[in-house]
Amino acid sequence: MPGILDKIDAGGLSAVHILLAICVTIHVLFHKRDIGASVGWIGLAWLSPIFGSILYFIFGINRVKRRASQLREGRPVLPEAASPVMSAGRDDHLASLERAGDVITQNEAERGNLVAILHNGGEAYPKMIAAIEAAEVSIALSSYIFRADDTGNKFIEALIRARRRGADVRVLIDGIGGGYFLSPAYKRLRRNGVPACRFMHSTLPWRMPFLNLRTHKKILILDGRIAFTGGLNIGDENVLANLPRHPVRDTHLRFEGPVVAQLSRAFAADWLLAAGEALAGGKWFPSLDKIGDAVARVILSGPDEDIEKIEFMILEAIACARQSIKVMTPYFLPGERMITALALASMRGVKVDIIVPTRSNHLIIDWAMRPQIGPLVSAGCQIWRSPQPFDHSKIMTVDGIWCLIGGANWDVRSFRLNFELDMEIYHSEIAQHLDALMAATRATPITAAELDSLPLALKLIDNGARLLLPYL
Repeated sequence: MPGILDKIDAGGLSAVHILLAICVTIHVLFHKRDIGASVGWIGLAWLSPIFGSILYFIFGINRVKRRASQLREGRPVLPEAASPVMSAGRDDHLASLERAGDVITQNEAERGNLVAILHNGGEAYPKMIAAIEAAEVSIALSSYIFRADDTGNKFIEALIRARRRGADVRVLIDGIGGGYFLSPAYKRLRRNGVPACRFMHSTLPWRMPFLNLRTHKKILILDGRIAFTGGLNIGDENVLANLPRHPVRDTHLRFEGPVVAQLSRAFAADWLLAAGEALAGGKWFPSLDKIGDAVARVILSGPDEDIEKIEFMILEAIACARQSIKVMTPYFLPGERMITALALASMRGVKVDIIVPTRSNHLIIDWAMRPQIGPLVSAGCQIWRSPQPFDHSKIMTVDGIWCLIGGANWDVRSFRLNFELDMEIYHSEIAQHLDALMAATRATPITAAELDSLPLALKLIDNGARLLLPYL
């Protein structure tokens, strides 16, 4: 009798294994685009009975995109922006980039904007707080990090005063970046009657998507007419003159003109998702006149309908470049297709300069970054270290004309897993200003000889950390 039961058990387990492996194979064939990953998962499912299939169902299915889409279902629908008109304003080699942006982003490249570049919190924060004090009808603020330190309290007090004088105020703080357990800035705003919400936050830790689905956007909009966005969070570390313990340099932008409406729509969509309230009407979306000569557009990226849009725009910009590509980012962990695009640009004669920190604020990212740099150095790209303090700026320019600046890092998390916002700008003076800013931060180059001379143990650590690329 035991022998018969053993045969039945073995036969039953084999049947379960085959059924699960077939299910994994079908799901992979329909949903996985990367061939290497597809072969790996299918092989694991068939060669590791049952356990391999379980691993796939836990780690291999993109629940991030599915979760984000589900969260948007059942919400009131915002008034949609008019369909973008295919751009016909450019007649140079970047005309195709502008047209591709129309399709990728579904936002029009808006003409007639005034743009100012702001350096670090010492320059940006006073202008932002003054704009809050001057706002008459509406204030929308979104930040990944919003500390209740000296800097944060100045913002909080300005927002409370604006609320008390009758302005409509909405504040969106990320559920992790703003402090998962305490979030003192959020609590103080709420205590003083300011409508504030925490993005993707749950008091039940097992329902919290923790590292994924974060809003990494930094947006401040006043009366629907003036907007600030870029890389700056809200905290003392960005005010270098005060000699903070962990100083952070960064770059921010101030906008006036038609593109502010796109920033307002981006905030309104996130507020709707987080708070369930639709923002509409003239106080949030006034009529906007052309006020400057910059062409600008909002590019959103996220794990739902906006997935990979920033990455696609960067790839298209690299493909269109003829003279120069300059990149500055605190975390440089792009995928293989981005590395290949940059390498090919260098091979066809485009001058490619990439600036990364001498030391970032995440050691494991520094380890994983070195193996990504090697192929680019071999292809002729120049990789530069920026000196301390840590620079959080995310900047890209092409041919001294096109600029990309905002909150998205060059990594998988920003391109696919978080809700991000970058600004695309066509303006030679702004591009040249950013080029000069990046040139001023270049310290020492990273050479092939230096990478080759690293100790074997460190190379093993670096390449091991690189395997975590999809999760960093």
